[in-house]
Amino acid sequence: MDENRNIEKVNTEKKENWFQRKISSLKADFSKNPDGTKNNGKAWIYLAPALILLLIFSFYPLINTFRMAFLNGYNGLAIVGGESFSVGIDNFKTVVSHVDFKLYLKNTVLLCVITVPISTALALLIAVALNSIKPLQKAFQTVFFLPYVTNSIAIGMVFNAMFSRVGIMDLIQTQGIINNIIGIFGIEPINFVNAGSTWGANMFVVCTYIVWNAIPFKILVLLGGLQNVNKQYYEAAKIDGTSKIRTFFKITVPLVSPMLAYVIITAFIGGFKEYSSIVGIFGETMGPAGSSGQMNTIVGYVYNMLPKSNLGNASAASLILFAIILVVTAINGYVSKKKVHY
Repeated sequence: MDENRNIEKVNTEKKENWFQRKISSLKADFSKNPDGTKNNGKAWIYLAPALILLLIFSFYPLINTFRMAFLNGYNGLAIVGGESFSVGIDNFKTVVSHVDFKLYLKNTVLLCVITVPISTALALLIAVALNSIKPLQKAFQTVFFLPYVTNSIAIGMVFNAMFSRVGIMDLIQTQGIINNIIGIFGIEPINFVNAGSTWGANMFVVCTYIVWNAIPFKILVLLGGLQNVNKQYYEAAKIDGTSKIRTFFKITVPLVSPMLAYVIITAFIGGFKEYSSIVGIFGETMGPAGSSGQMNTIVGYVYNMLPKSNLGNASAASLILFAIILVVTAINGYVSKKKVHY
């Protein structure tokens, strides 16, 4: 009994000594830097250049946009010219009632609704195909990824050349590459982007451009997700005799749903901010869908207001776009919680 008591006493003393050493060590560390100012000071010094740039070029413009949106009659020369302005929501009323804004809002929403599902579905199918082949897999990945690293304006100019016809009226020299291709099947030439073209033809060209330009990034993300899927699921499905279509919808899609949710959310955000494609295809001031034409977007509306010094209207339109993106992102986030399998 005495030996057992001695052993328990020794063990207890060892435990107490261990706790005391740990507490002493923590106290020593804390006494060296009680408030963490030394390490934090170095961190703030390293972060200072980036924070200063963010404050100047990101946070201040964002705050200033909120301010100008509620200043009625405000423009860039208001202080110099001594013009007066009041606080209110007149800028929002002007923007919402503007005919061009309504058209541009419709264009923006349609571009998102049409291009996001199509580009996501095509990207998923291509990613599955790339993941299932072994020969020349890296070469195909490079080919599919090239559009993502190519300048969007340059791509837009190429699309303009493909869909444009050269010449006017009876002096047309060529109907363009696309019209020449569809002419093989007996389809009459379509005026896609030249003067007098219809809104529907313009929308088709822009949607084609956006889908083609958006696919590479989605393929990259989805392919990375597919390569991390446990192969045992597919082996079990193969043993059970499950068809490839059922395997795709019951195994592949659920297991890559986190990546799908990510690309869909980012695609909607990018779609609502679309403008470079319009400039690349139609030009800023030329063509039927130029800066004030029938295929502009909300971002284009904001750019149109800036040269006219309508900073209040431009800021109000920016906040409306921000609110739309916020709502769409929140809906996507809510749906993702219900449908995504992590």
